[in-house]
Amino acid sequence: MHGRTTAARRPVAAALATAAILGGLVVGTAPAQASPPGTKDVTAVLFEWNFASVARECTNTLGPAGYGYVQVSPPAEHIQGAQWWTSYQPVSYKIAGRLGDRTAFKNMVDTCHAAGVKVVADSVINHMSAGSGTGTGGSSYTKYNYPGLYSMPDFDDCTSQITNYQDRWNVQHCELVGLADLDTGEEYVRKTIAGYLNDLLSLGIDGFRIDAAKHMPADDLANIKSRLTNPNAYWKQEAIYGAGEAVQPTEYLGTGDVQEFRYARDLKRVFNGEKLAYLNNFGEGWGYMSSGKSAVFVDNHDTERGGDTLNYKDGANYTLANVFMLAWPYGSPDINSGYEWSDKDAGPPNGGAVSACYQNGWKCQHAWREISSMVALRNTARGQAVTNWWDNGNNAIAFGRGSAAYVAINHESSPLTRTYQTSLAAGDYCDVQSGKGVTVNSSGQFTATLGANTALALHTGARTCGGSGGGTDPGTPATGASFGVSATTAWGENIYVTGDQSALGTWNTGSALKLDSASYPVWKLDVALPAGTTFAYKYLRKDAAGNVTWETGANRSATVPGSGRVTLNDTWRG
Repeated sequence: MHGRTTAARRPVAAALATAAILGGLVVGTAPAQASPPGTKDVTAVLFEWNFASVARECTNTLGPAGYGYVQVSPPAEHIQGAQWWTSYQPVSYKIAGRLGDRTAFKNMVDTCHAAGVKVVADSVINHMSAGSGTGTGGSSYTKYNYPGLYSMPDFDDCTSQITNYQDRWNVQHCELVGLADLDTGEEYVRKTIAGYLNDLLSLGIDGFRIDAAKHMPADDLANIKSRLTNPNAYWKQEAIYGAGEAVQPTEYLGTGDVQEFRYARDLKRVFNGEKLAYLNNFGEGWGYMSSGKSAVFVDNHDTERGGDTLNYKDGANYTLANVFMLAWPYGSPDINSGYEWSDKDAGPPNGGAVSACYQNGWKCQHAWREISSMVALRNTARGQAVTNWWDNGNNAIAFGRGSAAYVAINHESSPLTRTYQTSLAAGDYCDVQSGKGVTVNSSGQFTATLGANTALALHTGARTCGGSGGGTDPGTPATGASFGVSATTAWGENIYVTGDQSALGTWNTGSALKLDSASYPVWKLDVALPAGTTFAYKYLRKDAAGNVTWETGANRSATVPGSGRVTLNDTWRG
């Protein structure tokens, strides 16, 4: 793991080696260009969600919010085990992993397409497994023998682990954390990998994330990509930057997009201990790769566990970093959406089945109002340069995106009130972060107060708040309640809400709804309720053992308006 490449997890593997799939492929070495992500360039990375859950989320959240892509975890048959990284040790190229079979995968692709969302598959083609056994689809294997697929001559001669990242041969021919390293310079191996990827294309997917790309020569990957039935499939490569290393991410730009890991590392440093004012030239001005070829993120499944980037446990720092990423015109953003973990090896809750967000440990970062509302802003502002930059020399910043959008972020410890200068046309707008209206005057100015660690975001696609108009966050209910309660907790404790409606659990503590801690100490949750509903509710605390503590005082009450949502800003009553 080492912050240079992915670790003992990887999928690629399987049994697709039929003549129809492996034969008749175009052989060539000219680098193929990846198609750009398009007008909707935000990808929701639904890490370890099973395919049925991904399909439902495309329909319910991703499509309406404006996400362009969903990235799914490796679909190939893999080693058995509960840990998440078993998905990254393929043993055949059959679609037979824990997340679903071939039929479920195809149904997911079709459903997501119907919702306007393209599909990217995380693809492990650098290596196979680290041991022997029976795979999730029943295939028997040993480390260097995968019947009907690969045998010992198909693997690199170096059978020891990588030890020196300053040695190109060591990095690209030896074994990443003991995983059997495929010889991607061989004709048969190239043809077989291309056969697997072409099989996924035949099921309708739109692109690939190439896991551990750094461990394969760029020419090998270009050759494999040139064999695809759709040479314009999106191609995003994991090549982790390391200062002074022999293999650099820029080597892979001729084949497709490359993930810019420095972006995420630097955001962590700035949001945790430096000044947001430093971000006024973030991107290529910091020495990063070209914006049009870079895939960026605040965290991914590796880095959130490894600690070199922010993660959901960082509260407002994490949320605001995602807001900034979606507002700032550099790269194509990935939104990591996984599950809570304390054991860094723990696999997905319920085997990847997501019955509801914010339950059973599923974090659903892609659906947090602060994040999902920014996807439409990014789509609206596409192609617009940064304008009207302002900062206070410290941790409050604001900037426009031409005449299409304007964003302010207050990462200070106290509220900030000021008048902002924008290039927006005069009129009413909806702050999609808070759901409150903002009026821009004839000079392009508005005055607003931002609480500590909050943001404000306006764009021309959200002129009014409430109802089904463009001002509401498409990832949240059109009518209902937006709960928000300030409550401090000890480690392992969470805040829930219940009430007198079935949607609130009907006062049953076992059915109470867990609020999200992304803006800790404020816990938030949006709940759909019919317009005009008057309801009673109360907050409760549960510890790691499930013990319940109710807040004190009488039941609270509120009424859903005729259109839109009632916003509740409560404080826990101890």
